[in-house]
Amino acid sequence: MQTSGHPRVEIVVPVRNEEYDLGPNIRRLRAFLDSAFPFPAEVCIADNGSTDATWEIGALLVTELPGVRIVRIEEPGRGRALKQVWSSSEAEVLAYMDVDLSTNLNALLPLVAPLLAGHSDVAIGSRLARGSRVVRRPKREAISRGYNLLLRATLGTRFSDAQCGFKAIRRDVAVELLPLVEDTSWFFDTELLVLAERAGLRIHEVPVDWVDDLDSRVAIAKTVVEDLRGIARLSKNLGRGRIPLESVRQAFGRPPIADPRTALAARVLRFAGVGVVSTLAYILLYLALRHAMPAQVANVLALLITAIGNTALNRRVTFGVRGVENRTKHQLRGLVTFGIGWALTASALWLLHTAVAVPAHSVEIVVLTAANLAATIVRFSLFQAWVFDDEAPTFPTLEPPAVLDSTRSN
Repeated sequence: MQTSGHPRVEIVVPVRNEEYDLGPNIRRLRAFLDSAFPFPAEVCIADNGSTDATWEIGALLVTELPGVRIVRIEEPGRGRALKQVWSSSEAEVLAYMDVDLSTNLNALLPLVAPLLAGHSDVAIGSRLARGSRVVRRPKREAISRGYNLLLRATLGTRFSDAQCGFKAIRRDVAVELLPLVEDTSWFFDTELLVLAERAGLRIHEVPVDWVDDLDSRVAIAKTVVEDLRGIARLSKNLGRGRIPLESVRQAFGRPPIADPRTALAARVLRFAGVGVVSTLAYILLYLALRHAMPAQVANVLALLITAIGNTALNRRVTFGVRGVENRTKHQLRGLVTFGIGWALTASALWLLHTAVAVPAHSVEIVVLTAANLAATIVRFSLFQAWVFDDEAPTFPTLEPPAVLDSTRSN
């Protein structure tokens, strides 16, 4: 459906040096909107710092296709482009998608409909939600899963997929949130979602069909470093109360949210208490078993027994999970953390026995205790992000300012 007056939905397509994909994919997107999308929608090509023929091709598309406009942002940065276009748009719902159209366009209506209805505030496409179908290289899949688990562990996030290039936000929400987002590059998505979640806003997730773009030019190593810096900066600013999210909650009538630092501190204290009990039990079991068997065998048995008890105690005491539902699943996930603890302590024992032929049992205890403490941070992060998180996503099976506006018409 072509636009008449202000569109209800504006879809921003950020591009930088995309002269080959831009033409065919914008035509495809515009054809879908005109034939299969029930709301007036406009497409905005946001050219951020292209040095090839992207701008010229986009300008030709504007003259060819009603309902398409192009904006030029001189500096590169996807976040910068989205922030500038969204901040000046008059559409009710602001969306964006990657120019490669990796996400099936049939997910667009489920993405924006809850926002137009006022049911949700932000909507995201998720490649990691139940019902999604994804074709992606194993390396990209592992990085994506690891990144979202890291967000759950460090920032306590609940959304499943931070970086899928398929998102939407209501304009009134964007007006409040965009000034608070600092990043202008790839971390922009994550920062926006974290702030929305911390402000008590409703994030709607849509499972998507998604096919990896084999010609993707994203510099993975550089992006990972930038994302880690973004996580550290955002964690620090949230922890010190530097981001005025209370005004956002008040603007949309959301109830105050308990200070996450207080909740996390209480959970860490409970986890530490369980850890002290588990460590004492491990030491006693190890000493009892060590008299009858080699050090590595005594270590693995003592770890296994205490891991089962540790998971059960943390389930009830630290994370407040009651009842038998999901108990087996929690124990199986807990055994994964046991595997990490075993790997660390086994490596520590191996190094000790390599350096000292027959070390005293007291030295073994000191080394193993240090190794267990090293594993504690990883264990707590996994407990919080995955083991007891029954809303964690079920992952799908892996299968092989110059502006030109078009003339709007009814």
